[in-house]
Amino acid sequence: MCVCLIALVTTMASAIDSAVLSEASQHFGVAQVAESLATGLYLIGFGVGALIASPMSEIVGRFPVYIGALVIFGAWILGAALAPNFGAQLAFRFLAGLCGSAPLTVAGGSISDVWSTLEKTFGFPMFAIPGFGGPILGPVVGAYIGYSPHINWRWAEWIMLIFDGLVIVIIFLFKRETFAPQLLYYKARFFRKATGDARFKTAAEASGTGDLLPVLVRNFTRPWQLLMEPIVIFFTLYLSIVYIVLFTFLDGYVYIFAEVYGINEGLANICFLGLFIGILTSMVLVPILYHRTAKQLRDAGDDGSGRLLDRESRLFFAQIGAPAIPIGLFWMGWTDYASISIWSPLAASVAVGFGVICIFLSAYMYIIDSYQQYAASALTFVALVRYLAAGGMTVVGVPMYRNLGTHWTLTVLGIISAVAAPIPYILTLWGPSLRKRSKWATAMST
Repeated sequence: MCVCLIALVTTMASAIDSAVLSEASQHFGVAQVAESLATGLYLIGFGVGALIASPMSEIVGRFPVYIGALVIFGAWILGAALAPNFGAQLAFRFLAGLCGSAPLTVAGGSISDVWSTLEKTFGFPMFAIPGFGGPILGPVVGAYIGYSPHINWRWAEWIMLIFDGLVIVIIFLFKRETFAPQLLYYKARFFRKATGDARFKTAAEASGTGDLLPVLVRNFTRPWQLLMEPIVIFFTLYLSIVYIVLFTFLDGYVYIFAEVYGINEGLANICFLGLFIGILTSMVLVPILYHRTAKQLRDAGDDGSGRLLDRESRLFFAQIGAPAIPIGLFWMGWTDYASISIWSPLAASVAVGFGVICIFLSAYMYIIDSYQQYAASALTFVALVRYLAAGGMTVVGVPMYRNLGTHWTLTVLGIISAVAAPIPYILTLWGPSLRKRSKWATAMST
């Protein structure tokens, strides 16, 4: 539950400002395209922060990163809430994203710390729902702020600050350290104090491999070394497309629903719930994959370590969800007319939500199980690229919808997602051979 709350608060903050875009732009006297940078820079900060979070958790453990990052994150959100001018708001939002990335990045490590290969089949989706639900629920919450006569747009930040404070209290009370090397360090330190014998050391302390500088250098350089891995390239491309679609919607829902159907911007933002329903719908696949995975491990004679897992079985979600994204986008794009019921594009958004979460689940689970101890480095690069792409598209989204119109903007996004849709099937066929040729994945291949 703690990890889910962390994912929810940091991702919700990424999108809640989009719901008060017009109010904030009027307050600062800037165009809406410029004000969309408040969301874009937060996402760019998210991507850059991923490079820092992983090595820090190796040095100090998961728990200090959670508490420290969430506290500093709250300070920057406070700064954004009190920002006296447009430049200050953008700076504080970027810094908030930089710190907000840390607990979200480390949360995936916590899941790997405590759950087995089989247990991650249902554990990881439980983490991914709030992780993807945050950017969708953010505009829903913000919709009530933008059109409230009693509070102004700054309450989008105040609400996130309050939520962040509650999460910090919950983490402090109920979350414990899960990173095994750090637990060993605590144990060795206890014995040193109890016995006065300085010889009690962990392997990392004795060898010096746990020193800050070498770990930072290794974790900053390794993601770039994995850049040429075909599996990493495929899913970096695919997740970037998924995030472009998702965060372009932050600008597009005003055009898709408000302008076509004559509803206000607040109600248009509430329409994001269609995407969230699609995300929740993906949970019907979890028991199916769990039983398939359990049977495969049992038939292979696995000893409980997950060593004999068929890695390509992790592509199950993507195999089902990949067609849903282009179908949903084409459906939404060409039924978005005032003469057609609003329920048609809403139903299409359910298909898109279902597809994006399925791609995310397969991408992360496949990379984690394929690269094991190198997975954090691979996922760091994936996170960096997709958040940079998403951050850029929040600024490009408004001109796209204005100049191309909703029909052709959604068609372009649908074509791009359709081109990427074969990726899960390609990896199902050629994934084993790609892993065998990889110096990073070979040791873990079956």
